[in-house]
Amino acid sequence: MPKVSPEVLRWARTTAGFRLDEAARRLGLAAARGIEPVDRLHALEVGDDVPTRAMLSKMARQYRRPLAALYLPKPPPKGRRAHDLRSPATNRSTADDARLDALIRDAKTRQALLKSAMLDVDEAQALPFVGSMHMDDGASAVLASIRRTLRMPLDEYRQASSIDEAFRRLRGRVEAAGIFVVLLGDLGSHHTRFETDLFRGFCLADHMLPFVVLNPNDHRSAWPLTLLHELAHLWLGQTGVSGGLPERSVEKFCNRIASEYLLPSEELSASDLPVQGSSCDLTDSVAEYARDRHVSGSLVAYRLHLQGALDRETWLKLARRYAKAWRRGDEQARQRDTAVNYYVVRKHRLGTRLVETTSRLLAAEALTTTKAARILGVSPKIAHRVCDH
Repeated sequence: MPKVSPEVLRWARTTAGFRLDEAARRLGLAAARGIEPVDRLHALEVGDDVPTRAMLSKMARQYRRPLAALYLPKPPPKGRRAHDLRSPATNRSTADDARLDALIRDAKTRQALLKSAMLDVDEAQALPFVGSMHMDDGASAVLASIRRTLRMPLDEYRQASSIDEAFRRLRGRVEAAGIFVVLLGDLGSHHTRFETDLFRGFCLADHMLPFVVLNPNDHRSAWPLTLLHELAHLWLGQTGVSGGLPERSVEKFCNRIASEYLLPSEELSASDLPVQGSSCDLTDSVAEYARDRHVSGSLVAYRLHLQGALDRETWLKLARRYAKAWRRGDEQARQRDTAVNYYVVRKHRLGTRLVETTSRLLAAEALTTTKAARILGVSPKIAHRVCDH
């Protein structure tokens, strides 16, 4: 068996965001010959002991690295997380960012496997809109290009029976344009759930297979805005991760495009929202106005702030109220999701385009069952069932 570098083992663990004791527990190490689990793992990481093939396989799974990476002679140079466009936060730990890096690597792996298979069968084609615009072109020009590409009248979105149906319609138009829209909120278990203060969405701006990843742990009324926000990044050709308040200039630019798509300025200006009334009246009025248009109350408050009708303090106060109300209903929504058929939920998270493309490539033998399962994020035993369901 090739020699394994202890330095690489330390790199794999630390970049996965695990302390020695956490990693030892995840790897299932037990005390042996009077040596505690943590000390056994430490021995492997300093070269006093040699890992077995079975242990390396466990490490690859738990650290979310390809097994081949553990045989590297030395750790690779630290890569960038593309454009980290999130607003600063003090509550993000090194472990949190390591988990996010693992999620982005996971999405890139799915994208790369799918792209390779599509190139093999000559299905992959360059999409002209990815990277076609610049901020200097102005938000209005980028918005107009997105609207032309999606060909979705605002009435079609608003006539949906619910916010879920409105998002489904929007997502369908986005996927029809050639973009994969995936909902990923953890690393395979509820123990690795990503909260929205870590990320709301990110995009991988490939010219042939662009991916948009949304955090399904965000409130559902925010999904359409986040999706459109990430589309704006695709039009700018930016691979990056977004989250928090829109503080950077590019985030404000993309938010302006996304919010204008869902709620045109002239319409909001003509509204009779009681911006000078009491805080409670405003909270209820904005929430009702938002529900009628399948957007979040936070979005309406944000747009009123941009127009100068609300000061920053009032906007943020409303946003906090809506977030608090959403959190109260979040647990109920999660309980409803667990009652739905597993394969229905899985397909919803993956998106129709990803499932159907993977199914077609699997049938054409352009993908092995193992690779198809990797793209779908499931075990090879059920890959065909996910595709066929």
